[in-house]
Amino acid sequence: MPHTQPHPHFIHEPVPGAPGWWSWDLKKGGLFNDLLGPLQIRKTDDGRALVRMTPEGRHGNLGGVVHGGALLSFIDIALFAGARMHGVEMVGRSVTIELQTQFIGGGYLGLPMDAEVELLRETRRLVFLRGIVHQKEARHLIASFSGIIRKSPGDEHSLPSK
Repeated sequence: MPHTQPHPHFIHEPVPGAPGWWSWDLKKGGLFNDLLGPLQIRKTDDGRALVRMTPEGRHGNLGGVVHGGALLSFIDIALFAGARMHGVEMVGRSVTIELQTQFIGGGYLGLPMDAEVELLRETRRLVFLRGIVHQKEARHLIASFSGIIRKSPGDEHSLPSK
């Protein structure tokens, strides 16, 4: 399975005590991704890619729900992590060139928040994705999104396998 190969920039290993979930954390600390906290990813039996974060108080706004900026950041990172779970290999400086988001409801702090990411199409240089963000425990839909990633030169080659 491609998503189980080592990644040069991310700690991507099974999460102890959470069967099927893999970590998705930068090896290099002190970057923006650290603000979201630990992320987990998995592929479901029906082929969906799930990216999970648990929003904390620092992710909240004055209304006591997840801040829109934190949610957009989570969705942006979920595009890349979700693409990886679908077998898309991007190893370096790929970038989001488009992200459309529809806010549907505020995310509750303290409850796991999942982005379901669907791969629509991959070309040599572009990856097209869409999905939703929800909190299953609360049966709560938070947002829908679509995005396009532009792969950097060199990303069209898969990572070497061990």
